[in-house]
Amino acid sequence: MKRRKFIFVAGAGTVAVSGLTYFLNDNYQNHKYIDRINDTWRHSIKFDGSNRAIMIELIRYATLAANSHNTQPWFFKIGNNKITISPDFTRRCSAVDPDDHHLYASLGCAAENIVHAARVFSLEANVSIQSDSAEVIQIDFEHTSSSQSELFKVIPKRQCTRAPYEGKKASAQQLKVLEIIAQDTGISTQIFTDTNDLETILEFVVAGNTDQMRDKAFVKELKDWIRFNPHSAMKHGDGLYTATSGNPTSPTFFGSLLFDMVFNEKPENDKYRDQIRSSAGVIALVSEKDDIEHWIKAGRCYQRFALQATAFGLKHSFVNQAVEVPEVRTQLANYLNIGNRRTDLLIRFGVGTDLPKSLRRPVSEVIV
Repeated sequence: MKRRKFIFVAGAGTVAVSGLTYFLNDNYQNHKYIDRINDTWRHSIKFDGSNRAIMIELIRYATLAANSHNTQPWFFKIGNNKITISPDFTRRCSAVDPDDHHLYASLGCAAENIVHAARVFSLEANVSIQSDSAEVIQIDFEHTSSSQSELFKVIPKRQCTRAPYEGKKASAQQLKVLEIIAQDTGISTQIFTDTNDLETILEFVVAGNTDQMRDKAFVKELKDWIRFNPHSAMKHGDGLYTATSGNPTSPTFFGSLLFDMVFNEKPENDKYRDQIRSSAGVIALVSEKDDIEHWIKAGRCYQRFALQATAFGLKHSFVNQAVEVPEVRTQLANYLNIGNRRTDLLIRFGVGTDLPKSLRRPVSEVIV
């Protein structure tokens, strides 16, 4: 065999073997990932039932709440019949969330899960917000009769489904319930299902997304939180695993190169156009005051909305680009006619299919 031909054949063989090796290993890692997911997204299994064990189990439910970039930016502390929640600023996203709005909203999401899980253990959870304290959320418990709400039952089923939906409408009754359940003192909602409204909101989302795509710090931060394969996702226990948004997995090095080549404005904007146009509607959560207390409240309201949507068999995902860029957020506020109030979160919803779920870090890593 001629030397050049030998080198070519040998090289092709090496590539083929490497590809097969990755395929087999990736398949094995996928099975391990599924096992981890099943152990993460579940209801309680048998445990000793002591007060501390119950508190730890409530914290486990809290960690299943939504959070920005799946950073899981929280610490929990167990006290005498109470749990406090503090921000973990080492996990803040300074590019996309410079004022830590999403971080504090994530803490509110976690607190809301505790509220619903506590009743299963015959506890009533009373949430108080202490904006000037490091332990910004305090949850005190008192004994009550045991009950399971519909929202509690779907905690392990909730997920942000970042994919096109089926274009089906939600019923008038569902829309009414969703709009009301996401409200609280100081937090109002606006829900949109009309095509003209959705097209207008879509343009705000695209404008925000375009701005972010041109921001090198934003793109780097996003890439830093992406997990390109199940091994990386399991190693970190956090971040945005590519399969959870319907994207293919790949070795980290190759995925990083591919990200740099294909992550650009047009396909990303087209993706959000498809996602919003296939949705049943979009809901905006608006706070009366732009402060930590209301950011946390908005997180609690979102979590209730997400759980109720899940109970209805609906999927949802954030389209927060329109509220993450200040100039676009101001334009959106004018469209919503909310004056100086802040649009906290923007969420689309509709009928869709399941995607792989994201992981969580061990509970022991978030208890201090």
